[in-house]
Amino acid sequence: MARIKSTGTRPELMLRKALWRTGLRFRLKPRLPGKPDLVFPGARVAVFVDGCFWHGCPQHGHLPKSNLDYWQPKLARNLARDRQVDAALLQLGWMPLRIWEHEIALDLPACVARIGEAVQLRATNL
Repeated sequence: MARIKSTGTRPELMLRKALWRTGLRFRLKPRLPGKPDLVFPGARVAVFVDGCFWHGCPQHGHLPKSNLDYWQPKLARNLARDRQVDAALLQLGWMPLRIWEHEIALDLPACVARIGEAVQLRATNL
């Protein structure tokens, strides 16, 4: 697992480039619970790009066929941690926004629009 990238993955880079092209400016490496992939500090929106396998995507997440005694609890802990991180961010006044990696691959403009709408909505309400 040492070779598994936690930042700078292909879906994350595709999303960052698309956001930048549309004029949405973000920050990286925030000091927030869960280490969001990118944040919009003015709107207090934290974006996570979740991998389908690691975060249990309902469409594409699957359990490996071997070593189930390890993988079932591991993936369950990941899901529980995601819920805890979302709750902690909400308590701090941030809006967590989770984007699946397959959503980026299938419809990047829709992901950018979804983030843009959240940022605009939050920026006008703060």
